[in-house]
Amino acid sequence: MTTIRHEAEVPLGAAGRRFDQALAEMFPDYSRSRLSGWIKSGAVTLDGAQAPPRQLLRGGERVCLEVELENEVSSAAEDIALTIVHEDAHLLVLDKPAGLVVHPGAGNPAGTLLNALLHHDPKLAELPRAGIVHRLDKDTSGLMVVARTLPTYTALVDLLSRHEVERQYEAVVLGTMVAGGTVDAPIGRSMGDRLRQAVRDEEDGKHAVTHYRLRERFRAHSLLQCQLETGRTHQIRVHLAHIGHPLVGDPLYGGGLKLPKGASAELAATLRGFRRQALHAEKLSFIHPASGEALSFGAERPADQRVLIEALRADLAEHGSDHY
Repeated sequence: MTTIRHEAEVPLGAAGRRFDQALAEMFPDYSRSRLSGWIKSGAVTLDGAQAPPRQLLRGGERVCLEVELENEVSSAAEDIALTIVHEDAHLLVLDKPAGLVVHPGAGNPAGTLLNALLHHDPKLAELPRAGIVHRLDKDTSGLMVVARTLPTYTALVDLLSRHEVERQYEAVVLGTMVAGGTVDAPIGRSMGDRLRQAVRDEEDGKHAVTHYRLRERFRAHSLLQCQLETGRTHQIRVHLAHIGHPLVGDPLYGGGLKLPKGASAELAATLRGFRRQALHAEKLSFIHPASGEALSFGAERPADQRVLIEALRADLAEHGSDHY
């Protein structure tokens, strides 16, 4: 069990401020709600005595914070292979394979990324969600960052909320697009299907923005680069389907099989056999919360998506761009 201990003096400039407000400014590595809980539990003392969160300060008091981090996660550790792209004392970056669920839940009580992380580093059990600060859908592959300490967890959540983590994806969609663009449309739960998200009005949906750029155009499909400005559930999948270009293979939002005229048996088999959304988180960039270093990581497209793109390129080369 990890013990956190800090001692500090309340700045004179904090005179007249509430204890919980001043504490949040003194210890920005921890969330306000967590600090407030520690005050109430007696883990934070003021001049050696317990004090209520709303107590007004005079400045110059001695603050002592001492708390043992208890396990926040009760899931079992499981020896599931992970592809670690980067790891240091504060965080790790991994390349999640398609097919791996991120969090345990209904229908997936075990065998998840969270279980794998607990095996890789048992101390992650002391962090909310075992340090996971964002997620990828089960059948989306690619890069994720995971916190290894509580201050890093707080900092990464803050970076994500301020849209200061760059997340770039590669997507293969139905239809031939002519240019890139931006989808700015609120997303909320679908009225007719609780498993689906949908574009909703501003009252029922959350602000969501996806930028996309055309990389390659095939005869009946397009290869896109997508960047998230926000991070809503199924955001890229919902937004691209909304503009009439759903992801190849998407079981929830897809438009079914689409074959270009005269497609070979090989291309038809490749498209029919691609049974997940063709979406890969290929790039992740952010400022390291502890070192201040600008970090950027890349992950090569997985084999199934590479085969899909190569098949679409071969079809275009065989038939030419005049046969769109």
